[in-house]
Formats: sequence, structure tokens, C-alpha cells
Amino acid sequence: MQGDSEVTTQHHPGGLGPEPSSGEVPSTPSPALPLRATGVLLGCFTALTALLYFCTVGSVLGPLLLWPRTRRHAFIALTAGARRLTSLERRRRSLFFGDRFPDRPARDQRILRYLATRTYTGLLTGVVIGLLGFGAVLAGLLVASLARGTLTWQELLTQGLLGGVLLFLDVQGLLSLEALDARLAREYFGPSERELMQQRIDELATSRAAVLQAVDTERRRIERDLHDGVQQRLVALAMLLGRARRGRTPEQANSLLEQAHKESQDVLTELREVAWRVYPSALDSLGLQEALAGVSERCSIPIRMDFVLPEPLPASVETAAYFVVSESVTNAAKHSAATEIVVSVRRYGPVLVVRTEDNGVGGADPAGSGLTGLHSRVGALDGRLHVHSPPGGPTTITAELPCA
Repeated sequence: MQGDSEVTTQHHPGGLGPEPSSGEVPSTPSPALPLRATGVLLGCFTALTALLYFCTVGSVLGPLLLWPRTRRHAFIALTAGARRLTSLERRRRSLFFGDRFPDRPARDQRILRYLATRTYTGLLTGVVIGLLGFGAVLAGLLVASLARGTLTWQELLTQGLLGGVLLFLDVQGLLSLEALDARLAREYFGPSERELMQQRIDELATSRAAVLQAVDTERRRIERDLHDGVQQRLVALAMLLGRARRGRTPEQANSLLEQAHKESQDVLTELREVAWRVYPSALDSLGLQEALAGVSERCSIPIRMDFVLPEPLPASVETAAYFVVSESVTNAAKHSAATEIVVSVRRYGPVLVVRTEDNGVGGADPAGSGLTGLHSRVGALDGRLHVHSPPGGPTTITAELPCA
């Protein structure tokens, strides 16, 4: 398709049957327990390294930090080392815990605050792990005493009960400290709740402005279709009827009336097409599948439909899916020189994936205006629209619409 694709263009593999995304950033699978345990142990050593750094470098730079003339340079020197240690913590979280954080610079005070807090939690985790190892040694001695027969059953019950309680508290403390470590990393390395809220507000404001612009563009298009199409045909019909009334012979009048009758049929057909582009009434009465069947009947290119929906969809999602297919098929018929179009409508969990693919020449222009309203319509539902149209084709348009 060419000329009508004002959308977010992304490389998307051709062919049907994609693995759709849910409209969110895909989460990294949780690493295996041994890898996470290694990360926890390594975190104890990095915390000890940070403590040694604060003790040595901090003691050297401490007097300079108290003197106003050298405070700035001493603070920069202290922060430079802290930034390197913080970068090491980021790599540890990414390698052993699968965390992914945005690459953005942090303020110096924020780096020092994180490193100090992380040092405390890391050392405390080391103490908990040490207690866990000490408990394992005591458990071994208890088992050895039981094997030698020097331990009574009353003592064994008391020691076992006390050891079980301490083991539970130790494991819970270890899990809580690991969760605190993850929370600190998200707080200092990832976007804050305020930043996420502001980002969401900006997205909603952009989406609202795009929808308003799309509605205005759609109104202009409808007015242009009525003015340039239906109105001109009605003027031609009126002229034919006027000529028929003034016909000098019955044969001439009959010929003009026959032309007027044909023109009236063309006017009705074009008016019906305009009405379908505004809103297809078949969506309410017959459903999405029948409405898309109407698109196939009106298209001059053969369309192969793959429609699999186990249950009805919300009305707004059905409307957006219909216009995705209708606009994509219209663009393919106008610009792609394709000989076949494949349309797939499938639901993957909470996401409806609508894909149209033609075997045309490709090269869709991202600066076109034909799909601007379509992109805004999909974005208004928190969906995603992808266009993959390399030169030579094929052109694939994929919409991912949340159904929840």
C-alpha cells in the first residue's frame, strides 16, 4: 500500500499467526532460583565493598566536605566512585534477577542515598545468611548427637521446635530483604510513580487530541464525499430529468429517462458506500463477521478471511476492528497493485489481533494521511497499530486491541 499509512511504523514479520503483545512492555521471565541465590550472595559482597568505600574514601574526604571551599570538589570525587558502585549494582540486578531499567542519569544525592541504603540492606542480608549457615551447623551437631544416643527425646523435641521457628524467621527475613532490594532498585533506577502517572497523563492527552483531530478529519472527508460524489451525481440526475421534460420526441425522452434511472441507481450505490464508511449498520444487526463479509464483497481484490472469535466482543472493539480491516483493504485496492488480501481476526487472551496482509508492491508512506484516524481510533482503546511495508511488499497492518 502506498500513500495512506500515517501510523507508527515498526518492523513486523510478515505472515499470519503472530505472538501478540498485550499492549504492555513484555515482562522478563523470572530467573531460576540458583541464579537468584547467586545474585543475593553477590549482593552481600558488593555491600561490603560499598561499606569499605564509604569508610576509606569517606574518612579521607570527610574533612574536605566540611570546608566550603573544597566541599564541591570533594563531593564530586565521592560521587564518582559511588556512581561506579551503583553501576555495578545495576548490572547485578540485570544479570541475576532479569531487571531492565531505563538508561537515564541520576542525581548525585540520589546515587549516594541508594548506595547507603543498599549497603545497609546488603550487610543485613549477609548477617541473615550467616545465621542461616550457623543454624545448619547446629542442626548437623543435633543430628550427630541423636545418632550417638546422647540426646533425649525431650531435648530433641525442644531443639527441633526452636530450630524450626528460627528457620522460618530466618527464611522470611531473607525473602523480605530480597524484596526490599528489588524495591530499592525499582525506586532508584526505574521511573517513579509520579513519572509513570505523568507519562500516562501525557499519553491520554495526546490520545484525546488525536481522536478530536481524527473526528474533524472524518467529518471533512464525509463532506467531501457528499459534495464531490453524491451531490454532483444528483445535479447530473436533475439535469437529465430536466432534459427529459423538455424532450421533443418520445424516443428522446425515454432515452433520457433511462439515463436518469441508471444515474439514480449509481447515486444510491454511492450514498450507501458513504453511509458504510461512516458506520456500518451490519455491525449492530449482524455482527462483526457479517460486516467484514460486506467489505469482502465490495472489494475488487479477492480477500481470504480467517475469522476465529470464541465469544462476542465489546461494541467499541468491534467497531475499531471493522475500520482497521475496511481502511486497510481500501488502501490495498487503491495503491498496492495486489492480487490477494489475507485478513485475520483472532483473539489471544485479553487481546484481539486484527491483521491484514496484501501481496502488493509495499512501500507504504508513513507521512500519508489515510490511516491517521485509524491510528487514533486504535490508540483511543489503548491498542497498538503496526505497519510493516518494505519496498516490494508484502504490506502487513496489525492492530492489537485490548478487549477487557
